[in-house]
Amino acid sequence: MGSAEVVIVGGGISGLSLAFFLLEKKPQLNLRIVEAEKRIGGKIVTENLSGFLCEGGVNGFLNNKPSTIGLARKLNLEPIKGSEDSKVRYLLIDGKMTKVPDNPVKFFFSPILSFSGKIRMLGEYFVPPLKEERDETVESFVSRRVGREFYEKLIDAMSTGIYAGDPSKMSMKSCFPKVYFLEKKYSGLIRGLFALKKERKDVKAQPSAVLMSFKGGMSELIQSLESHLSSKIIKNTKVINVAKHSKYYSLYLENGEIIEAEKVILACPAYESAEILKDTDREISDILKTIPYPPLSVVAFGFKKEKIGFGTSLYGFLIPQREKRKILGTLFDSSIFPNRAPEGYVLLRTMIGGRRAPELAMLPDEKLIDIALSELKDLLKIQGEPEFIKIFRWEKAIPQYELGHEDRLNRIDLILSRFPGLYLTGNAYKGVSVNDCIENSLKLADKIC
Repeated sequence: MGSAEVVIVGGGISGLSLAFFLLEKKPQLNLRIVEAEKRIGGKIVTENLSGFLCEGGVNGFLNNKPSTIGLARKLNLEPIKGSEDSKVRYLLIDGKMTKVPDNPVKFFFSPILSFSGKIRMLGEYFVPPLKEERDETVESFVSRRVGREFYEKLIDAMSTGIYAGDPSKMSMKSCFPKVYFLEKKYSGLIRGLFALKKERKDVKAQPSAVLMSFKGGMSELIQSLESHLSSKIIKNTKVINVAKHSKYYSLYLENGEIIEAEKVILACPAYESAEILKDTDREISDILKTIPYPPLSVVAFGFKKEKIGFGTSLYGFLIPQREKRKILGTLFDSSIFPNRAPEGYVLLRTMIGGRRAPELAMLPDEKLIDIALSELKDLLKIQGEPEFIKIFRWEKAIPQYELGHEDRLNRIDLILSRFPGLYLTGNAYKGVSVNDCIENSLKLADKIC
């Protein structure tokens, strides 16, 4: 299949955005993107079915990082903002749907925490920091600093919403680094927030981050990148091995062909990179295999609006593990962005599985639908049956940053130093969001060129 200066393995948002940024820096760069699947985009999937615009994975991005907005503008895409309803969020607390207040004062007077839980939360100011530097689970960190109730009712659900993860295993330092370092720098979270407010008092206040997407869904970004990079993309072609030579790498393809490249970037999931590198370096392959990818299913329903007794003017809700429900939460996609459902209808997307309940994610369609419908009818006072159903299954969904994640990344970096021109990128390492992936691609492009 010839040679190239740069080969990117993986056509998800990380690989595509990296290719875009590299070619922006060096338009004549001889570059190839090799994707194992028939389609590109990874877990960004949008399908328009019976008038319902369904996201199979991520449904948007925040506008608080310039790299994503900047990329969209360079592609002549115009992002759309989430509605005011996208700011309205609920938690299931003690069996009741409870609105999450939008400021600290309202939160303190809300019924989410008990009186003792609120006092314990405020007592965080007097909790001393850990003396030793060590990784700590999200569960341990939050319980220690803000109290067990705060963890069980809020942070457990939030961790599920972002990672579909298990906070008793997740690394606080890797998953929520900004919060982790408030304690390290300011000796506490409340102290840190006060200090940050004081440091920024002379800086013009920035508006709150807003959820964004595109009129045709998140796949618009992928389609635009594919159109821009079409001559560089090789689909339905799997890389099975990489070998290092003195001045170049050989990429061995499943079809028997070989590509030679000066630089290779593996932008595929960690478990796929592990297989590709198993003969290149056994240790790095073994480390990559330890990054878990629990299964997750998304069940989308289309209902007539009047069938939902709870109301529809909200972003959605999350469910803490303490509530012992079989679903993780639900998004009201048609309330967040326009044109997600036909007039008079509501599009809901319910998540099942994740690290908390992997055994549920891959159940047969009928059982998944029964679980989701049963829960939704109870929680949202739904009458009747849905007009539309679509299931998206992810056998390996969101990578988990569990205890020791940073140590694993440091060891990977040390091993890669022996392989100049070989790089790893993607959502398995330093951020799972679209924003993180694009920003990391921008940084890597600066490093490569």
